[in-house]
Amino acid sequence: MSVLPLVFTSGWASGINAYAVALLLGLFGVTGLSDEVPASLQRTDVLVVAGVLFLCEVVADKIPYVDSVWDSVHTVVRPLAGAVVAALLAGESGSLPELAAAAIGGSTALMSHLVKAGTRMAVNSSPEPFSNIAVSIAEDLGVAGIVTFAIFHPVAAAVIAGTLLLLGIVMVAFLASRIRRFMRRRAQRREEKRLAGAGSPRPPG
Repeated sequence: MSVLPLVFTSGWASGINAYAVALLLGLFGVTGLSDEVPASLQRTDVLVVAGVLFLCEVVADKIPYVDSVWDSVHTVVRPLAGAVVAALLAGESGSLPELAAAAIGGSTALMSHLVKAGTRMAVNSSPEPFSNIAVSIAEDLGVAGIVTFAIFHPVAAAVIAGTLLLLGIVMVAFLASRIRRFMRRRAQRREEKRLAGAGSPRPPG
């Protein structure tokens, strides 16, 4: 069970930025800072792909409304990534069944992803973009800091990740009205686009 804290923390972080988790763990393995990282995450092709996708996420995650579209696309990707990373970590250590690790990592990633997506909807209900950028930067730094901390102090990092997850769930519940406002505004924009498309004149012929 020694790998369980790292599995939980990587799952939480994957729900926020799965590409950063894969990239960081791979780099820790390549540089020899951790023996817990499986060889499959240390491959050059995996690191390159994770790095490119991480840069894409860094940009998309800081643009209002684009970030929510990005989150929607990653509703499946992040939990799946959390499950895969967790299973790889468990398989490398041999101390936790891979299926159980995948379930823990995937479910934790799904919960943290829903918290992230809900928070972004609440932030996007505000017309100014600065709070969106600030939240995104805080998420990036938080993931980097906690994943790094987890390599050296996995139990303490898991406690912090669990606390942040609970606080995030409470915050999303508190911001429910703003999230509903965002959903209404997005539905209204879709309806306006649909009506504009239906009302545009057809070309002759």
